[in-house]
Amino acid sequence: MKRSLKFRLGFLALAIISYVIGFQVMPEQLNSTYEMTVMSGISVLYFLVLPVLYWIAIINIGKQKPWKILAILSLSALMARLSFPEDIASYFEFVMWVRYPILAVILLFEIYLLFSVIKGLWQARKLKGDPRIKALNISDDEKSQMVGMIMAGEAANWFYSIPKFSANHPKAMTNIKLLSAKAWFMWLMIGLCFIGSTIAYLLLVDWSEIAAILVSAIVGYGFLTFIANYRISRHYSLYVHDDKLVINNSIWGLLMVNIADIKAVTITETTKTKDEDILFVGRGDVANVTVDFNQTQRYFGAMGQLPEPIEQLLLVVDEPQKLQQTIELAQSNKADSES
Repeated sequence: MKRSLKFRLGFLALAIISYVIGFQVMPEQLNSTYEMTVMSGISVLYFLVLPVLYWIAIINIGKQKPWKILAILSLSALMARLSFPEDIASYFEFVMWVRYPILAVILLFEIYLLFSVIKGLWQARKLKGDPRIKALNISDDEKSQMVGMIMAGEAANWFYSIPKFSANHPKAMTNIKLLSAKAWFMWLMIGLCFIGSTIAYLLLVDWSEIAAILVSAIVGYGFLTFIANYRISRHYSLYVHDDKLVINNSIWGLLMVNIADIKAVTITETTKTKDEDILFVGRGDVANVTVDFNQTQRYFGAMGQLPEPIEQLLLVVDEPQKLQQTIELAQSNKADSES
């Protein structure tokens, strides 16, 4: 897991814990010094600590745009409106109104973006291959690619989980060594998925049987993802298609590189590094193949939700020589066709 993703997940967990604590300890009225102190502490947590941590973990380390600090400030204002004593909470009433025009602008932009992506995916519906690859080929814009990856995720689950759908998939040149390529790991995750589904039902059934059925069904539906995760890791983790090298880090991460952008493929042992610009894919701490690029590439983690720039790729593969030979042959064929 890359450093930026660790910080994002860490901040998310901390924010959830902070808001839960705020709702639990916030007094309903301010009748004593202790209650004023509690409210002041929660205010500092909401409007100082969390924004500072957001700036460090998301904007600085995650390399996001500075204006996104408004997201955590708006969320904290909303939490204050819902959890603070009524006489204080009323000052945050503006949040309930200001958000509407902001949401309207964002929604219009997202609708346009979704329309563009859906149009592209519809045009590519008769093509064979990973639906996510089709989504990436629609546009070079990072936002459009991210939305396309997310939307194509469900189609990719079905495509890879059912062998008939992926019968004409390009063959892997070799396999990346991944834990998810083990059959026992797939069955373990499917078992945990159904256990989680059962627990969700038992926890919610006394409150609402309909909600219990819906939530447990959603959790149980995850078994499809784990089947796809196994098959993509076992059979399609590394291949060349349409002069592009495709690297599948299970179903959760994908990197597509134009063959012409590959500077060198070197068979050498390289220890895993914490450098944010280097992507390590495979089991263990030592890679046996290094792939250098002519220009920065874009890796999509978390099923497309976390695009990250990378300068170098480290792989742990079964047959390094076959990977090197295939890339060199593909580059040679491309050069011959262009000459």
